[in-house]
Amino acid sequence: MKNVDSSNIQIIAITTSALFLLLILYLIKKKRIKEEYSLLWIFFAVVFIVFSVWRQGLDYIAEFVGIAYPPAALFLVLLMAVFLILIEFSIIISKLADKNKVLAQEIGLLRLEIKQLEEKVRKKKEKKDDSLPSQESNSE
Repeated sequence: MKNVDSSNIQIIAITTSALFLLLILYLIKKKRIKEEYSLLWIFFAVVFIVFSVWRQGLDYIAEFVGIAYPPAALFLVLLMAVFLILIEFSIIISKLADKNKVLAQEIGLLRLEIKQLEEKVRKKKEKKDDSLPSQESNSE
């Protein structure tokens, strides 16, 4: 098996993490992601950059958590990131569902009000037409 140079891996990790952060910032700039929803993405992109630059950081975290194989700690961080982002999205979806329900109810009330106003206008028009003498009786 071929020996892998750890500095090459570190350069790839730094480059990939930086590109990920730049992608998130680009999406924010183009209004594809709102700033309020991108905070966790930015946070974890910075975390990955920190771990890419600080080689012993992953060893330190792995030892602190009690993980024997430091790269497994990276998967733990990645898994934690995914769970936190999913929780954030679940909260956002719940709020949007509540807002949609309120909007649908308001639309229903507005449609009812429009229908009632149209009915009033129709009745007034009929009443006005009934009170006017017809053209036929005037011509006789």
